Amino acid sequence: MRHYFTIFSHEVRTLLYSPSTYIAAVFFLGVMGFFFSNILEAYSKAPQETPPAVVFFQVFWFPVLFMVPLLTMKTIADERRQGTLETLLTTPVNTAEVVLGKFSAAYLFYLLLWGSTLGFHYLLQLYARDSRFLDPAPLLGGYLFIAVSGLLFIAIGIFASSMTRSQPVAGIFTVVLLILVILGPRYLGEISALNTGVLRPVKGALDSLQIFTHVEDFTHGIIDTRQLFYYLTGSALALLFSILGVEAKLLNG
Repeated sequence: MRHYFTIFSHEVRTLLYSPSTYIAAVFFLGVMGFFFSNILEAYSKAPQETPPAVVFFQVFWFPVLFMVPLLTMKTIADERRQGTLETLLTTPVNTAEVVLGKFSAAYLFYLLLWGSTLGFHYLLQLYARDSRFLDPAPLLGGYLFIAVSGLLFIAIGIFASSMTRSQPVAGIFTVVLLILVILGPRYLGEISALNTGVLRPVKGALDSLQIFTHVEDFTHGIIDTRQLFYYLTGSALALLFSILGVEAKLLNG
């Protein structure tokens, strides 16, 4: 992994010069600012049982569906389209270093974008001076969830980008995969047939994969090692398939 940091620094510079990075940032902050203002408006009108931070993180899926594709769709697909990926891999750099370097750069920007939302909570504490609106425990749990789940989401985007030469196709493929991972278990778990007979284990598996349950647990201070294992192994598998996919595409021309 000697060349990992070289690839990583190059990808960071590429993201800094990429218009899609700033499009993602503007849309993300605009959307999250809209959600945050609506949450505060609701809390200012009537007392609520759920802390605002818990509600804030429950809408994580919406910005993820457009932010992750914008950060990852160009990573490998554009390299393959331009023919620079083959050239890069003729150097002492190996496929794993390329994939991990691109993944790390995209993940860094993902964390930075989410980290910027701390400004919302800081301004709230600065001007509202009302403890009803701010609870540090859900904030810590929520951002921990963002950091852990982001590993899987970004890895999925890298995998989608490794499967095609087209950025738009990679972006659409990423959205489809994210919908399946985030929303799929939730709606499949509601199928009544899964509550009977031999299908009950399938129902249990789907329940354990429900990311909305995970975010609720994290924001309430419940850290389940099975959930951590899911995100870590899922991201590792997605990156492994990305490496194998890139190598297979190179062998097949």
